[in-house]
Amino acid sequence: MGARPQAVSLVRRRIALTAIFCAFAFAIIGVRLVDVMVLGTRATAMAAQIAPSVHQKRADFVDRNGVLIARDLPVADLYATPAAFWDADEAAHALSVAIGASEAHLRNAFAPGRGYVPVRRALTPDDRDAVMRLGLPGLIFEERFKRYYPSGRIVAHAVGLVDVDGNGVSGLELGLDDRVRRSDRIALSFDMRVQYALGHEIARTAEEFRAIAAGGIVLNVHTGEVLALVSLPDYEPNVRNVQEGDSTRNRMTQDVYELGSIFKLFAFAQALEENALRLDETIDVRSPLELGRYRIHDFDEHGTELPAALVFAESSNIGTARIALRSGPENQRAFLERMGLLTLLTTEIPEIAAPLLPRRWGEVETATVSYGHGISVNPLSFAAATAALVNGGTKIRPTFLKSDTAQRGERVVSLRTSRTMRHLLRLAVTNGTGGNADVPGYDVGGKTGTAEKPAGRGYSRSRRISSFVGVFPASDPEFLVFIMFDEPKGTRASYGFATGGWTAAPATGRVIARIAPLLGVLRNDTLAAVVP
Repeated sequence: MGARPQAVSLVRRRIALTAIFCAFAFAIIGVRLVDVMVLGTRATAMAAQIAPSVHQKRADFVDRNGVLIARDLPVADLYATPAAFWDADEAAHALSVAIGASEAHLRNAFAPGRGYVPVRRALTPDDRDAVMRLGLPGLIFEERFKRYYPSGRIVAHAVGLVDVDGNGVSGLELGLDDRVRRSDRIALSFDMRVQYALGHEIARTAEEFRAIAAGGIVLNVHTGEVLALVSLPDYEPNVRNVQEGDSTRNRMTQDVYELGSIFKLFAFAQALEENALRLDETIDVRSPLELGRYRIHDFDEHGTELPAALVFAESSNIGTARIALRSGPENQRAFLERMGLLTLLTTEIPEIAAPLLPRRWGEVETATVSYGHGISVNPLSFAAATAALVNGGTKIRPTFLKSDTAQRGERVVSLRTSRTMRHLLRLAVTNGTGGNADVPGYDVGGKTGTAEKPAGRGYSRSRRISSFVGVFPASDPEFLVFIMFDEPKGTRASYGFATGGWTAAPATGRVIARIAPLLGVLRNDTLAAVVP
């Protein structure tokens, strides 16, 4: 009998020891759970201020024909709660091998006391699978979208960029930000076929003439739709860091220029509108024209007199200044304001530069402004104003949204003046400085521009802006092409010249030859037969 109580006592002691051991084990597990859950929750709460929110998907951008320009694609960001790792250093090493992250950086990020920390943004599907296979605790995938631009550089400046949280920060991404968040698809005015053609010809010519920058615009003169916009240097929108030699600056909207002789369009349009000029009258073009202490010269000698129409076609500064002085400073300023050249342009792109105007507007300024010096405008504003001169005389607002509907803006010149300006533009191509822009069968009209760049208190003889504005068909224009080169250098083929007639005019002609068939402009074979 004595042995049985002794056995019972032994069993009880063993049960008590087992209970104590289990309690101790559960206590350890409990402490670890508290560490992970409580401290981990605290870390997550702390990280809520720095972890990016999952942004709403942005609408697709497509061109007028449905070609994809920008789209949000689903990606995952990887975050970690280091307190959940059994061994933070081992986790840092495993993750560095799996996704190529810096092990040293991860070790530092996973240091004791660190909360919810980012590991890698925008994981590829392969990287995500590699992380999943590690089986590490404390890793969190946060779903979001990343903006992708299939066309890359070709339309980057106009379309713009978003930040890592999907907010528009430039270009149409910024200007249409609210609309992009409320839509599934937005049709832009661009025609990517036209965009590629314009970009190719500008890049080719800029390289040939070693220009430091260049740009161009194709515009529908009736609807105001921007079919193409190019600015060089450009950049790759799918890469966060701008590469050396690239630029995010949109030179067609963000910069202003003294554009030179293409500005003569407005001096002639004003004189015609005011009945202050007949195209068959002769204008004194003897050099120089003296205004006080200022002397105005022509690039070429034109003799003593020229018919007014040839003053335009052959681009005489002296003749144009004399014509502008008939109207005077106040009328000139009022006319340019009516054309929209003295005020800030508004369109869907927010980065628009305001014009730079003369500090005083007297006779000297009237003369120099008439041939594009002393006033600086952005190219898109110039293109819009020129469109109004040739579309029948009504003002347009450039738009980057597909429209297909003619704008019915304010009348700025009469239909008669508009028709006369079309005739002058065609004359400048057939009998003037714009001959290199002619395209047999497409009735091109246009005007050259070559402006010396400001330097100190004067102008540089060696640094210039060369440009050309062309319209087609000239008899009843539908489209406008503007091309500009910044500081082009002459070549052997151009006989050392780098003026608008040698650089921008032929580039414009090549663009028109490529895009006219795409835009449905029929070739006039009768016209082609008589053009040399």
